[in-house]
Amino acid sequence: MARDMHPSVSASWSTIFPIVLTFIPTIVHSITLQSDIETLQSLKNSIDPNTIPPSSYLSTWDFSVDPCESTGARFLGILCSIPSDSSTYQIISLELDGAGYDGFLSPNVGNFTELTSLDLSRNRFRGPLPDTLKKLKKLIRISFSGNFFTGGIAGWIYGLKMVERIDLSRNLLSGRIPARISELRRLTHLSLSNNGFSGRIPDINGLWQLQTLELGSNMLVGSLPKFPTRLRTLTLSHNRLSGHITPLEMLEQLRSVDVSDNRFSGSIGKGILALPHLHHLNVSFNQLRAIEVNKSRGSGSPLQVLDAQGNRLQGHLPLELVNFGRLEIINLAYNGLTGRIPATYGQRLGRPWRTLFLDDNFLSGRLPPQFNSSTATIRGSLANNCLMCPINIPLCRGGQRPASGCIGETDDN
Repeated sequence: MARDMHPSVSASWSTIFPIVLTFIPTIVHSITLQSDIETLQSLKNSIDPNTIPPSSYLSTWDFSVDPCESTGARFLGILCSIPSDSSTYQIISLELDGAGYDGFLSPNVGNFTELTSLDLSRNRFRGPLPDTLKKLKKLIRISFSGNFFTGGIAGWIYGLKMVERIDLSRNLLSGRIPARISELRRLTHLSLSNNGFSGRIPDINGLWQLQTLELGSNMLVGSLPKFPTRLRTLTLSHNRLSGHITPLEMLEQLRSVDVSDNRFSGSIGKGILALPHLHHLNVSFNQLRAIEVNKSRGSGSPLQVLDAQGNRLQGHLPLELVNFGRLEIINLAYNGLTGRIPATYGQRLGRPWRTLFLDDNFLSGRLPPQFNSSTATIRGSLANNCLMCPINIPLCRGGQRPASGCIGETDDN
C-alpha cells in the first residue's frame, strides 16, 4: 500500500513540471520577463531533484513568487537588471553553487538574452553543451569548470563576441580548439585544461588582450604557435607538443610558464631566462639538451622557481644561476649534467636557495663546504651522482652511483 501512495521520484518529477508551468502565469504583477521565468524553470527541471540539497541555491527557487521581485533567501544565484523605465526585469547573472547538481544544461539557456555571467562550476552537469549558447551575445564571463560536459565547443563559442573570461577546465570535452576562437577579441582569460582536446593549437595571435592561457592536460600536438604579446600566464603541461620553446622569448609580459611533460627539444635559451617579469618556469620532463644563462641579466631577474628536471641536459651546472637574486627553488634532477658543483652554489644555500634538487645526474668531486653546515634548512637531494658525498649529510641520502656508472666522471683532486 505504501508503494502505491508514494510514486517513484522520476514519476513525481515528470508530473510536477506541467503543474509549475500552469501556475507561473498566475503570478500577479510579474516584473520578470516571462521567457526568463520559463527558462529558469526549464533549467531546474533539467536537474535530478534528488541531487538538489535542502541548503542549495536551487532549493530556494520557488516559482510561486517572482524571481526578480523576491527578497531574502529566495532565488539565490541570480541577479536581475533594473530598467530605467517601466519595462520588465531580466536575468543578467546566473551563478549556481557547487552543490553537486546532476543533470543536463537545457538548450533554453540561450533565451537569457541579457545574461552577462554564467557559472555552473563544481557540479555534475553532463552531456554536450548546447549550440544555443551562441545566442548569449552579452555574456562576459562563463565558467563550467569541474563538470562532466562532453563533445566539442566549435558550434557555439564563436558567438560570444563580448566574452572576456572562459573557463571550461576539468570536463570531458574533446575535438579541436576551433580557429574561430581568435574572433573573441575581448578575451583576457581562457582555460580549457584537463579535457580531451586534440590537434594543434590554432593561431590565437589575434587575441591581443589575452593574459591567461591554460591548455594543460589535453592531447594537443605540434609546435608552439604565435602567442599574444600581453600573455602573462601560459600553461601547456601534459600534452604532446614538440619543437622548440624559443617563441616564448618574445613574450615579455610572461610571469608564469609551465610547458612540462611534453616533447620539446633544443635548449632553454638565454632569452627565456632573461624575461623581465618571469618568476616561475617549469620545463620539466621534456627532451631539452641545454640551458643557457645570460651572465648580465640575472641580478635584476624576478625568477623564483626553475624546474628543468627530467630532460637531457648536458654539460656543467650553469655558474650564472647564482646571479639570480630571487631564485629560491631549483630542480635540475634526472638529467646528464657532469662536473663539479660550483663553490658559489654553496654560498647560495639558504640565501636565498631553499630547494635544490641535483640528484640523478653525473656530478663528481667534493661538495662545497657550505653543504656540510646549511643542509638543515635546505630541501633537496644530491643522490645518485658520482660525488664524494658523506652519508651524514641529509642531501646525500640515497647514496651515489656505483663506480661502474661513473666511468669518465672521476674526481680530479
